[in-house]
Amino acid sequence: MVDAIFILLCIASIASSMFAVYAKEPINSAFGFLITILSLAGLFALLSASFLFLIQIIVYAGAVLTLILLIIMFLNIKEENLPKEPHKLKYMVLCAVFIIPIDFMVLKAISTLPKGDFTVLSDGFGSLKRLGEVLYGGWVLPFELISILLIVSLVGAIVFAKRKI
Repeated sequence: MVDAIFILLCIASIASSMFAVYAKEPINSAFGFLITILSLAGLFALLSASFLFLIQIIVYAGAVLTLILLIIMFLNIKEENLPKEPHKLKYMVLCAVFIIPIDFMVLKAISTLPKGDFTVLSDGFGSLKRLGEVLYGGWVLPFELISILLIVSLVGAIVFAKRKI
């Protein structure tokens, strides 16, 4: 049963991400992105990674996608304003031709690694408390700089949109 759910979530993730790339309207692309995020959250749930599952839903599906939709609606992007991409499929196939052999080499290298004992983990590994200690301990400055960068980029998008209107 778990294998069937895994396969369904993988197919949903791949199909919705392709829909997000190929959608003509930006709003449809954002909804394809939403389905991709939700199916990835389901994959995290199958891995028993409850924290990543919740973060995927709350942060990405909730906050990031809401910002994307607000920006799309605020900018009022029309199809005639989008750049023409007549060779998009050709570039995607060309990238796949170069990336697929690299993927096979990485998978072969991983399969030849010696099997190790992964049960030796420190107490609290992967816990929310430990993540908070690391994130707000030694990484508080980069964390705050990224938040400032995100706010500045949002303000810049609004200023750019106001100039066009």
